[in-house]
Amino acid sequence: MKRIPLAVAATAAASAVLVATPQLTVAAPRTPVSAPVQLAAPSAGRLTNLAHLDYLGDTFTPPAQPGHTTYQLAERPALGTLWTYADSRPGGTFARVGGGAYDAATDTWGQGAYNADDMARAAVVYLRDWKQTRSAHSRDAAFQMLRGLTYLQTASGPNAGNVVLWLQPDGTLNPSAEPKELPDPSDSDASYWLARTTWALGEGYAAFKKTDPAFAGFLRQRLGLAVAAIDRQVLSKDGTFLQVDGRRTPAWLIAQGGDASAEAVLGLAAYVRAGGSGAARHTLARLSDGIARLSGGDARSWPFGGILPWALSRSDWHAWSSQMPAALAEAADVLGDRSLARTAALDSFTFDPWMLTSGGPDNGRLPTRTDANQIAYGADSRVQSLLATGGDAGDRLAGVVASWFFGANASKAPTYDPATGVTFDGVAPDGTVNHNSGAESTIHGLLTMLALDAHPAVRTIARTASVRYRLAPSVLEAEDARLSGNAKAVKPESLWTGESLLGGTGYASLRGGSTATFTLPARRASLLMPVVDLRRGTTGTTTFSAAGHRLGVVRSGDIGPSGASAGPGALLPVTLSGELAAGTRTVKAVATGGETRLDALMVQPLVTRLVLGGNGHGTALLRSAATRTQHTRVTVPGPGVATVRSYDGHGRLLGTKRVAARAVPVSITPGGFTLVRR
Repeated sequence: MKRIPLAVAATAAASAVLVATPQLTVAAPRTPVSAPVQLAAPSAGRLTNLAHLDYLGDTFTPPAQPGHTTYQLAERPALGTLWTYADSRPGGTFARVGGGAYDAATDTWGQGAYNADDMARAAVVYLRDWKQTRSAHSRDAAFQMLRGLTYLQTASGPNAGNVVLWLQPDGTLNPSAEPKELPDPSDSDASYWLARTTWALGEGYAAFKKTDPAFAGFLRQRLGLAVAAIDRQVLSKDGTFLQVDGRRTPAWLIAQGGDASAEAVLGLAAYVRAGGSGAARHTLARLSDGIARLSGGDARSWPFGGILPWALSRSDWHAWSSQMPAALAEAADVLGDRSLARTAALDSFTFDPWMLTSGGPDNGRLPTRTDANQIAYGADSRVQSLLATGGDAGDRLAGVVASWFFGANASKAPTYDPATGVTFDGVAPDGTVNHNSGAESTIHGLLTMLALDAHPAVRTIARTASVRYRLAPSVLEAEDARLSGNAKAVKPESLWTGESLLGGTGYASLRGGSTATFTLPARRASLLMPVVDLRRGTTGTTTFSAAGHRLGVVRSGDIGPSGASAGPGALLPVTLSGELAAGTRTVKAVATGGETRLDALMVQPLVTRLVLGGNGHGTALLRSAATRTQHTRVTVPGPGVATVRSYDGHGRLLGTKRVAARAVPVSITPGGFTLVRR
């Protein structure tokens, strides 16, 4: 729920990880255990199954608490909510648990049993299912969840519009949780949970506007409080900029993030589209402008056209909560601002092909794959963004991302079961599955399934989900290179720099006269990107060469002032001007001057690829970082004729052809990608 390094899975507990929800301390639950569930093969029918989300659901009847009320509280005192976590138990059962340490004597949790973040997103699931199926159950569940959520919103006083995050089983609010989270108290400032509440309120207003005008009017009033809180605490800094390691970043984002702001924008766009206020339209426009300003790079340079989630770091990208392209695409449609759509397209069609071919929706590219744990929240965020960005390219890439839920992940097994509605809590890089199924995972699994049910062609692509081949960038840790002179491997006390994460065990310290020699695992034509801890005022210079040819120079002090940066300097990949020729065996780095802290060498093949098979079909994605059109062949599983579609880095279709051969000849435009489907 906040941006901190934590462990996501028991098997990865030693790794610093950026996650969207805090690690819990599990106690013996007093709450019910579900009936056994068994993983089943996906059926040919509807993928969306609300059973596990319904199981997580509960009600609370709050005591009187100053500043907190909700719609028809006196007439209907029981309000909707859901448990935060579900621990797996033997026999395929689950037990609902809260966050933090459990005190059986008081039946309370250090954090709480329920939280606003998950209540808001569960409301979105029920709203979208109601819209898609006209289910009375989902309509009633959305109504109750929104009543519960708005009880957590502070309705009066100096913090009006903000949201208390945690709630105990008896309905008592817990504004200062243990372990501590910021802001503290949780309704004392703008937050992720304010952003997600805004998302739910906006979609809720649009859904209930015609069917229940009285309730919609209440939601409109509460959304007005949320907008006022954002304006008061965030947009008071509108038009001012932070200096972050030499880059100007917007100061007017919720929780200083494009990620949190994007989820507020999703709700504001839905609200304004449904006839919402002029004030909401202004807030929508300003948050969207701030998000767009975090875009950077291109097909050959970090962050490869992506929109960074955090205004205080140039080195940090994470898949969870990465709905920035979706938010900009929706805002572009509502506001009529095509520049927002272009920024969204650059992320979806330049960054996503790089992300997919280089490993998938990781919890952290920091900037290398130092947190390669993957969770449903990350995969769903990219699916939603591609579908919102739209068009043929968006739909097809969304299917490739969504295949994560059906086996295209490190475990090689489905993470979602349509027979039960269970989505597992994550997959570690070694393929270990966290078989718990808490609210966040369940919600984002269902959001993707709702999208796939609404887009049958995308669903078909998603079900081709066995990774047959991946040609990805290689990351060579500098401390593992052959070091000479006064070069040395350094193991710092912490790999976390304050804004990014060193790979391996640390870095190589290079000074004048020292060298580092790297042996290349794959000998393909490639870009070379040294990952260097750049610090202003340092004087180290490192020259990289291969086969007697100089590839480029990195100066360790080539970075602007730290300013508001969350750490000293910036850990960044620096693209060298020269390219590695095919067949190159080694790369040598020679240092002069002061210290250079070299974290790793990223070797980026000019063409990377991902090949999927299964369900009688094959899909291949090839992505180019070259400056000239590349020609190659790719073997695509499945019978019949393959269709080849070529796109540029903004998702524009450049050409199609049909090929019967098993090894399909393809061309990839500079900075673009090619999709082959058989």
